[in-house]
Amino acid sequence: MSDLTTAARPYARAAFDAACAHQEQESWSEMLSFMVAVASDPTMRAVLDSPALSRQQAAELLISVCEEQLNERARNFIRLLAENNRIRLLPDIEILFRRYRAEAEGTVNAEVISASEVDEAQLADITQALRQRLGKEVQLVSRTDPALIGGAVIRAGDLVIDGSVRGRLDKLSTALAH
Repeated sequence: MSDLTTAARPYARAAFDAACAHQEQESWSEMLSFMVAVASDPTMRAVLDSPALSRQQAAELLISVCEEQLNERARNFIRLLAENNRIRLLPDIEILFRRYRAEAEGTVNAEVISASEVDEAQLADITQALRQRLGKEVQLVSRTDPALIGGAVIRAGDLVIDGSVRGRLDKLSTALAH
């Protein structure tokens, strides 16, 4: 687990708790996604990181760009992040928020990364197998990564199943090095 994820956890939990308290889980998901998109823009990132800008100015700049999309609690959340110099954590906060939301809704977000395209029947089989193993509803997304050479990697919450050729080669290389 990265240090950024560890630092993001209390903020993600606070955002999720606030969203639940006001029945705003969906809108908070959308607001966080929008904040991340804006704050991750290279030009905005450079401005937010500028030492010429105070933390309060950085917060107000981000709020002014996102204003139409944010409610008052989200604006205050940005101010809190800026005050604690944590705006950079927004992508990790969003990921953790989505994880907390999925857990609360009894679902798990899973990802299949494969060397080549996975057809719909295979995705359905993987979804069903994960559903049985985890005992939860599974939201599965798929992407390709030719660097895997063959096979696939499946990530679902804390579970990682590496059935890729690249993973096997890495394990073999490690074993031979010892």
